[in-house]
Amino acid sequence: MKLEEFNYDLPKELIAQEPAEPRDSCRLMMLDKNTGEWEHHGFRDILNEIRKGDIFVFNNTKVIPARLYGKKKDTPQKAALREMMGNYLKENNVKVKDGTDVNSIMRDMMSIILEGALEQEMDEELGYSKYDYRNKETDNSRNGHSQKTMHTSYGDMEIDIPRDRKGEFEPQIVKKYQNTVTQDMEEKIISMYAKGMTTNDIESHMRELYDIEISDSTISRITDKILPIVKEWQERPLEEIYAVVFMDAIHYHVRNEGRIVKRAVYVAIGIDMEGHKDVLGMYVGQNESAKFWLSILNGLKNRGVEDILIACVDGLTGFPQAIEAVFPDTEIQQCIIHQIRNTTKFVSYKELKPLMADLKRVYAAPTEEIARAELDSFDEKWSGKYPKIAKSWKDNWANLSTYFKYPEAVRRLIYTTNTIEGFNRQLRKVTKSKTVFPSDESLLKMLYLAMVDITKKWTGHRQDWGQIHSQLEIFFEERLSGL
Repeated sequence: MKLEEFNYDLPKELIAQEPAEPRDSCRLMMLDKNTGEWEHHGFRDILNEIRKGDIFVFNNTKVIPARLYGKKKDTPQKAALREMMGNYLKENNVKVKDGTDVNSIMRDMMSIILEGALEQEMDEELGYSKYDYRNKETDNSRNGHSQKTMHTSYGDMEIDIPRDRKGEFEPQIVKKYQNTVTQDMEEKIISMYAKGMTTNDIESHMRELYDIEISDSTISRITDKILPIVKEWQERPLEEIYAVVFMDAIHYHVRNEGRIVKRAVYVAIGIDMEGHKDVLGMYVGQNESAKFWLSILNGLKNRGVEDILIACVDGLTGFPQAIEAVFPDTEIQQCIIHQIRNTTKFVSYKELKPLMADLKRVYAAPTEEIARAELDSFDEKWSGKYPKIAKSWKDNWANLSTYFKYPEAVRRLIYTTNTIEGFNRQLRKVTKSKTVFPSDESLLKMLYLAMVDITKKWTGHRQDWGQIHSQLEIFFEERLSGL
């Protein structure tokens, strides 16, 4: 059987050029499988022919897609709620005219549901239902109710919380201290905070959209719930081996004891042996120092990191020594871009372009040998005017030249700290509205929430990771032999 045997000519006038209007007015041809008879109907009639257990088969012809709209049958719970709502409206002669009426109704319904759920929780806590004393097997008992105001998206409402005589009852549906806003509202506030909104912006937003007044202290209390989560995240176990770890710091201003001080936020991003990128930690400290980095590196080791193949860092004095003290086998690549910025910042604008062209011959050289020769040429040409540039490159050459031993794919990954600088830029976008943070904790809260939002997109690994991994397996064969 050949494909051409199925070819046939169909006149263009018999081919639909545009969808029928209305869409369901198109023809429907039906075959009765029992009698073999053909019938012609409209497509809208298909609903009369569908039976439970039928199978739909769709072809993949280039016809403008059409949709069948269906309605899912209510669950018993939803049907009961629908009936209860209908009865409520009927018995109270309520006619919904505007949003105010709807809000009032929803508050009433919500309070009834919550109070009913709380009473059920109390039944489970005591082991017997209300007034069912024959089944009572505990010396504890009900002790009236306390009233709590709940702030909801439909406005404030009062609910009765059942109490027990021993004070042991801890409700779960409305937790003990959950009385300012609903969990839904808390999530909204935290989400807004994560996007970099100020407390004033959040207050205004909640007032305009939900008619809820929220103070600075309430917002702080809600967002403070993040701090234990941050601590847990900072202490979580890590992978045993990381292929590359990027380390850099980003700076902010924080209010401390009535003064505005500068804080360094130390950020470490690792790429594991599967090629997945992860923020290993963020730490608020004083001005960037090798000593603080040493404590962070010790922290990484305590959390399970046994080896880092390559560490990519800026030119901070003492940084390589701090890494070697904790991970002595780690190869260090000092960021080329940082080095260029630091050594060319005082170059005359008129001479910057030709100087950069000569400097590029150094860091873009195909081998380290050629790079050294180009650096000597650069020194000879420019040291008369800018003697510190070539000297700085030569003094730091051991850590600047690490990438030359690797093929192009690995070079592109490690020769700059672009991976972490890109992350820092995204953090700055979120925090740009905050010129001064009220405390270190406030700064850490916002950065953590921003980090969670940013890293949601980090779902896969680099496209060239297969090539990079195979190269690393060769270069670090002994250190990876146990994997």
